[in-house]
Amino acid sequence: MHTVVERELEIELVLSPEHSIPVPARLRYRSDDPYAVHITFHVDSARPVNWTFARELLVEGVFRACGDGDVRVWPTKAGGRSVVVMALSSPDGDALLKAPAAQVSAWLERTLRAVPPGSEGGRLGIDGGLVELLRTAFPG
Repeated sequence: MHTVVERELEIELVLSPEHSIPVPARLRYRSDDPYAVHITFHVDSARPVNWTFARELLVEGVFRACGDGDVRVWPTKAGGRSVVVMALSSPDGDALLKAPAAQVSAWLERTLRAVPPGSEGGRLGIDGGLVELLRTAFPG
C-alpha cells in the first residue's frame, strides 16, 4: 500500500512584474514514486497542465535558490509575504509561478514524514524485482 499526500492551493502565474493571475493547483506526492512531486495547474484550457520534478529540488528551493534547466526554485518575499517561486520551461512555453511558502512547506513536511529523506530507495521495490528476475533467469 502506498501513501498519497495532496494539497490544493492557489498559485500566482506571473504575467509581468506588475500583473499576476491566480491559478488553482494541486500538489501531489506518492510514496510509490518517492523521488518526485507532481503539480497540476488548472488553467483555462481543456486539460490541466502537469509538471513532475524532484522532491529534493522543491525542498531545497524553500530555503535557497536551486535548479537549472527546466525547473528552478527559490524563496522570496512578495507583497510582504513569503513565497516560493518556480520558473518552469518547456518546449510549449515558460511560466513563472509564486506559491505561498507556508502552504508548500507544510505539505512538504507531510511528504517527508511519509517517506523520510534517504529512505526513498527502499520504497521502489527494486530488490524484490531483482530477486524475481534472477529466480526466473536462473531457476533451481
